[in-house]
This record gives sequence, C-alpha cells and structure tokens, in this order.
Amino acid sequence: MFAITGATGQLGRLTITSMIERQPQSRVVALARDPARAANLAASGVEVRAFDYDAPDALADALAGIDRLLLISSDDVARRTDQHRAVIKAATTVGVGFIAYTSVLHADTNPLSVAPSHRATEAMLRDSGIPHAILRNGWYSENYLIGADAAIAQGTLLGSTGTGRISGAARADYAEAAAAVLAAGAAASGVYELAGDEAFTLSDVAAALAEVSGRPVVYCDLSEANYAQALEQGGVPAAFAATLAGFSAGAAGGILADDSRALSRLIGRPTMPLREVVRRALASVAA
Repeated sequence: MFAITGATGQLGRLTITSMIERQPQSRVVALARDPARAANLAASGVEVRAFDYDAPDALADALAGIDRLLLISSDDVARRTDQHRAVIKAATTVGVGFIAYTSVLHADTNPLSVAPSHRATEAMLRDSGIPHAILRNGWYSENYLIGADAAIAQGTLLGSTGTGRISGAARADYAEAAAAVLAAGAAASGVYELAGDEAFTLSDVAAALAEVSGRPVVYCDLSEANYAQALEQGGVPAAFAATLAGFSAGAAGGILADDSRALSRLIGRPTMPLREVVRRALASVAA
C-alpha cells in the first residue's frame, strides 16, 4: 500500500493523481487531517484515512498496512520538526518499508529560514534506519504568479531577487517525481536535488506575464525592506510579508538555482517551461 500525507493540499492531490496512473486506486491511501475535504478522492476509490500531524498517538494506526509513505512536509515551519518526528516514529513502529520526504533544494547549505527544519527531518530519517529518499524540491514556478493579476494590471512585478537565477518547476512536475520515487520504493533511495531544467529571473517572469497577457509588465527590484513594505501595503500581514521578502532577497544569491536536471530525469521528460506555467495559470484565472 502507498500512502501520501497532506492529501488535500495542492502537491498531495497532484501526487495522488500521478500515483493512480501507476498503481490501482485500491492500493493508494490518502492521509488527510480533515478526511471530509478528501470526499472526492474517496468517491474515486482511493482510501482516505484521518492523519493529523498534531495527533501523534493516532498516527501509527493510520499507517497500518502501509509499505511506502510520502511524507509531504508540514507547512507549520515553527513546529514541523516535532510533527515530522512523530510521523517517522509511527512509521518505524508499524514497519513502513520506505519513506520519501519533500525537503528543500540544497537543504544542507540553504540559508533560508525554512531549511533548518528540513535538515533536522533528513537527519531523523537517516537515524531511523528506514530506507528513504529525500526529494529536495526547488521553488514552485506558481509561487511567482501569486498576485499576477495585480502585476499585469499595474504593469509592474515587484521583488527583491535582483538578477538571481531560480530553477523553478511546476508543482505538477514535483508531484510526478514524488509518485515515481514512491512507486520505485527502496530502489530509489537517495538524495535528489529537484529543479526545473531552465533557470529564470524575475525579469523573465515579468516578460512571460507580458507575453501571455498581451500587456506590458516589467520587473521592479526593491530592497528587502521596501519589498516587505510593499507587500504589507498590498494587504499581506506584516510577519508573512517579511518572510516573503526574505525568501525573495535570499534567492538573489542563486541558492534556488540548480543545473543537475535530476527532476526531468525522474519524470522522463523536460520540465514545464515557465511560459507554459504562466499560460495555464492565467487561463485558469480567466475561466
């Protein structure tokens, strides 16, 4: 049996879709904090089990009979080390044979604030003795399209990344890679630096928005502080604005760039180009 945590999240749903292209639906288990949100998965024949990172005593029962587990990292950066520890402990208790974990690109050297909890989880997996794969995912290209409608309307895309290169990839590409590794199991153990084939800058994102929308859009580079202020003025809560600005400024040094093409090798095709990601995103908004 194959299980995917965070099954109602965007990456989880896409991974399940990719997984059932490889395995019978009856062998795929969706693990969700709120099973009611996975009703459509249950209706399609996928087993849905309650799985709350904050309910550690119930995790082992939820993993009963699971051979291979995809642990999608918690979005609670402050608490996820303890949450992941509980999942790995439960997996060890019931004898899960393989775990794939979604980490962050270059986790061992990445200076972003999200990296320490990923490094801690990677260490816990190594210490667990369970065969495992570390999927060090780069940034989702879709991250740079949040607020794309405003950028198009104003003709300006804001950020603090300068000319830093970002090897982003579509969320669906990362999901397909996760499904491929989960299907392969222990034979796919190892560390994967996963990123898009072609790196881009935020100027490239602005150009793609302009090309697809047919309206002029340029990139305006701000200091980290000024970008955080602009985000706040746009309605983003102060703490989150500071975090987003920090990520943007951090990428200026190229920490989100990678030329290994491990992702395209895993999925057996080139990763989705930035302009195609933009085209699909704008089409979904228009619809």
